[in-house]
Amino acid sequence: MTNLNPTASYSLALTIELPNISGTLANVTQAIAGAQGSLGEISLIEHNLKITQREITIEASSEEHAETIVSAVREIPNVKILKVSDRTFELHRKGKITVQSRLPLHSQGDLAMAYTPGVGRICKAIARDPAEVYNLTIKHNTVAVVTDGSAVLGLGNLGPEAALPVMEGKAMLFKEFAGVDAFPICLATQDTEEIIETVKRIAPVFGGINLEDIAAPRCFEIEKRLRQELDIPVFHDDQHGTAIVTLAALFNALKLVQKPLEGVRIVINGAGAAGVAIAALLRNAGATTIWLCDSKGLISHSRTDLNPQKQAYAVSASGTLADAMQGADVFLGVSAPGVVTPEMVRSMNRDPIVFAMANPIPEIQPELVMKDVAVMATGRSDYPNQINNVLAFPGVFRGALDCHAKNITEHMYLEAAKAIASLVNPSQLNAEHIIPSVFDERVSHAVASAVELAAREDGVAVQ
Repeated sequence: MTNLNPTASYSLALTIELPNISGTLANVTQAIAGAQGSLGEISLIEHNLKITQREITIEASSEEHAETIVSAVREIPNVKILKVSDRTFELHRKGKITVQSRLPLHSQGDLAMAYTPGVGRICKAIARDPAEVYNLTIKHNTVAVVTDGSAVLGLGNLGPEAALPVMEGKAMLFKEFAGVDAFPICLATQDTEEIIETVKRIAPVFGGINLEDIAAPRCFEIEKRLRQELDIPVFHDDQHGTAIVTLAALFNALKLVQKPLEGVRIVINGAGAAGVAIAALLRNAGATTIWLCDSKGLISHSRTDLNPQKQAYAVSASGTLADAMQGADVFLGVSAPGVVTPEMVRSMNRDPIVFAMANPIPEIQPELVMKDVAVMATGRSDYPNQINNVLAFPGVFRGALDCHAKNITEHMYLEAAKAIASLVNPSQLNAEHIIPSVFDERVSHAVASAVELAAREDGVAVQ
């Protein structure tokens, strides 16, 4: 079993009561530390001559680990646990987003302008000139986050209701990082034609469509068709957001090892939506040698089980992932936990670059190969170099919405990746800093500007 570091994903709040005796609180903190919990804030709730009540926040590595920590505290004599709260569940309770009016209604006149009868004049203005919908409604700044719940995170086919917390979270990130109003749309169908038709029917409200957590290979057909049949940008973040941030990080990692993108052999493990999109963007950026692997090994011409997306990356070589990694310069993992061994990493070319991006458990734990790699990245926030899509999708849509782009092009993806990479100053670039922080306020603006310029150059911008 892989040992994981404690994380806020499994954060607890313990409300405890203990006698007002010196050293009792120290017993509690020692028990938490002994159970490998990560201690957070300690807040005083009540204090008198006899007892003290405190709330303690603790990070664990799993639900089982959290239970172990709570049990360790329960065993302390004279300490009562009054309440145990899962802080992640509390954060999601009643949902994470809300709809709020932009304008206050204080008078009858306000109401007459915002709604009937004044709103009728606005309706007629849009009917005369449909382009006015961007100026007179929320369409100019609103994105639909659409899923069918068939590939939720790394959890699988959970359905639309279970996908909703992820889509709410996505909407939060759009707003927080780029000021884009986004709304979750979870569809009660996994039929390709029904999804396409439904999105087309709701499109008049939105300035863009962000597809999310739709299983491959259906996601490819859905995105392709919607791009052809709608006049607003359609973006599948699991594909292109992942590809943009991966390329940005790889640009800077290759600078460190002084290898050109055109001259390295890249192994991508995972041939679903993310893996195929990464391969496509790398090829567009100039990579010439890309070996794509799935659960059965190398995507080879000798195989007869390949869909069209995989066939586009078939190579003459064949074998397992371990065979593919021998002599490779770069490993990019968007697959499954623990599928890479230290021996496989050590078989790579000098100064290997390893991006193990499976979440929450990477393809290989960084601690196992820190001395064997030149650059290591993961999808996790508790290690350096987090490959996180939030670096891309808010700015991509900000730029696309600002120029009323009809589509999002490969050129726009490429420029977004370059913009992200450029934010790491050469003097700051090192093996543990190849990508900016997700909280770097420059990111969204830089990506939006690059995307908007590329849209104009590609002729897909309306304004």
